[in-house]
Amino acid sequence: MFKRLREEIDAVIARDPAARSRLEVALCYPGLHAILLHRIAHRVWTAEWRLLGRFISHLARFLTGIEIHPGARIGRHFFIDHGMGVVIGETAVVGDNVHLYHAVTLGGTSLEKGKRHPTIQDGVIIGAGAKVLGNITVGAGARIGSNAVVVADVPAGVTVVGIPARQVMPRAKAVAQDFLAYGTPCGDIPDPVARALNGLLDQVHGLRQRVEELERDRLADDGSAPGPVPTNGGEDRRNYREGTGPA
Repeated sequence: MFKRLREEIDAVIARDPAARSRLEVALCYPGLHAILLHRIAHRVWTAEWRLLGRFISHLARFLTGIEIHPGARIGRHFFIDHGMGVVIGETAVVGDNVHLYHAVTLGGTSLEKGKRHPTIQDGVIIGAGAKVLGNITVGAGARIGSNAVVVADVPAGVTVVGIPARQVMPRAKAVAQDFLAYGTPCGDIPDPVARALNGLLDQVHGLRQRVEELERDRLADDGSAPGPVPTNGGEDRRNYREGTGPA
C-alpha cells in the first residue's frame, strides 16, 4: 500500500513543477486525495457493497470537488491537476499515466445499461474544460485541448481541439512531444475549417480563370473581339456573350 502511495505521489511531482515535496503533495493536492478515495470506493463497489461505494465517492466529491463514480476503472499514475469540477462516469476506463486538468468530463450519452463512457488509453493528456462523451476511445498518447468536445474516436498520438474536436497536429510531431500542458499547442495552430475554406477558394479561383479562358476562345471562334468582363448587370452580360459590349 505504501509503495503504491509513493508511486502516486512521485507521479504528481514528475508532472507538476509547483510540487516542492512529497509531504506537500500528500497534504495539499485534491487530485491525489480523490484518486486514493476512489481506490477504496472501487474496491468496495466491486465487492458488491454498492451503497457504501457510492457514499465514499460522495464523500470524496464533498472534500475535493472531484466526482469519480466508484465503478470507473482507473490505471496507475493517474493525475488530476487542480481538479475542481472533474466528473468521471461509471463505465469509464482510464489507462496508466493519464493527466487530467480541472472541469474535465468523461461522460455518457446513452441511457442504456452497459458501456456508455469513454475509454482513455495510456499517456493521454486532457486539457481544462474538455468534454469526452460517449462510448469512444482516445488512443494512447493523444492530446485533447482545453474546452474541446470529443464525440468520436481519437487516434493514438494526435492532438485535437475545437467543437467538435478536430485534429490539428500531425501524429509524428505529437508523439515527439512528451508533455503538452493543458493538451493544447500554444504555437501556430492550423485551423482545419480555415484550411478547408482556403482550399475551396483556390478551386473557385481556378474555375473562374478557366471560364474566362473558355469565353475568350468562344468569342475568338465567332470572329468577335472580346470585350471587358461585365460587372454591372444581366444586360451587360448578355451583350458580352453576343460580342456587342461597350467599346
